[in-house]
Amino acid sequence: MSSAASPASPHFRVRPKNADERIVITGLGLTAPNGNTPDEYRANLLAGKGNIQRIPMRYMGEVLAGVCNYDALKYQKRKEVRNGTRAGSIAIYCAREALASAGLDLAKMNPARAGVYIGITEHGNVETENEIFNISQFGYDTKYWTHHHNPRTVANNPAGEVTINLGITGPHYTIGAACAAGNAGLIQAAQMLRLGEVDVAIAGGVSESIGTFGIFAAFKAQGALAVHDDPNKASRPFDRDRNGIVISEGGALYIVERLSDARARGAHIIAEIAGYNINSDATDAVLPNPDRQAECMNAAIARSGLDASDIHLISTHATATHQGDAQECAALRRVFANCPNTYFNNTKSFIGHAMGAAGALELAGNLPSLMDGIIHATINLDNLDPACELPNLVIARPRTVSRVRAILNNSFGMLGINSAVVVTQCE
Repeated sequence: MSSAASPASPHFRVRPKNADERIVITGLGLTAPNGNTPDEYRANLLAGKGNIQRIPMRYMGEVLAGVCNYDALKYQKRKEVRNGTRAGSIAIYCAREALASAGLDLAKMNPARAGVYIGITEHGNVETENEIFNISQFGYDTKYWTHHHNPRTVANNPAGEVTINLGITGPHYTIGAACAAGNAGLIQAAQMLRLGEVDVAIAGGVSESIGTFGIFAAFKAQGALAVHDDPNKASRPFDRDRNGIVISEGGALYIVERLSDARARGAHIIAEIAGYNINSDATDAVLPNPDRQAECMNAAIARSGLDASDIHLISTHATATHQGDAQECAALRRVFANCPNTYFNNTKSFIGHAMGAAGALELAGNLPSLMDGIIHATINLDNLDPACELPNLVIARPRTVSRVRAILNNSFGMLGINSAVVVTQCE
């Protein structure tokens, strides 16, 4: 099979007009290194406030990381937090906050008609590393190995913990899609709602990545782990002097419904999921392929029924690696050539790379632009790399524009998985 670039073909149906098939977002709960509610998060993005810190890392000394500071006991008991996982705790917090945001009372719903679809990058590393370290203190005697290890490390754990906490008896699973996982969770929700498998979905992405030394060590060995004297200047997407990724934890989960159901209950509609696409590079495990990225974006736009010029804001994936940023920008220039009203920004410059939660968190930071027309800036961009030049790249300060009708959210991951989600004002 040829790897040559080919134009995206809209072999799928364009966004339906039937309210039973149109899919909308009605609630949002999140925790990020710089905010534990959508309002706090957005305020800090507009104010240019990130939150990266130094943390001790086993075998490595200090590393830079984005750490969340949400109240884990708001919706869980101490024993539940202790016996569960960090990813599960983040997911429970975000899910409960999202339900409250949407004005949904699960006690008045059929729990079998609710689904939980959570994107993750990896799961279980934290728990396994901790257990190995623990038994190393006791001569590797496995009688000290916890019986909680198996339920902690199964891949469906974060979604499963949510169902137990909420009493949801419908389908739950996680979507392992590397750093495209946050978008993949939303896409799965939209598809299941259109199939009629569920009536409401809790979907998005979570990450507990900062708990594992392995991911830090691997990125360091790859020469892709960011370093900087000032932690809050370490994540530098598009900057000539960028030197790698800042690893972060976090989560963003959405309440996703059919438009007909949302209208029937008088819900406030945040946005419509108008288009989406996932594809594969099929070329390299790490190096992105701009041809496939461009095809992914074009296909998502085609499914939405819009033109590239109708997309007013692009939330870029850019992780602050040299090749990754440059390749994405090449794809963006190809898709959005001659689109003078299209703007670009990046959220990782504030919070680092939240892996499986990245796409969901980055979309959450930009959703308010649909209402207020304000686009948050990309920070830490002091010397723009010529390979990353984009027209209307918002730098340093927020930009107010006449209208943001549609947002395209990019999330790409290792093994060449690409995802793009288009959200619009619900008209």
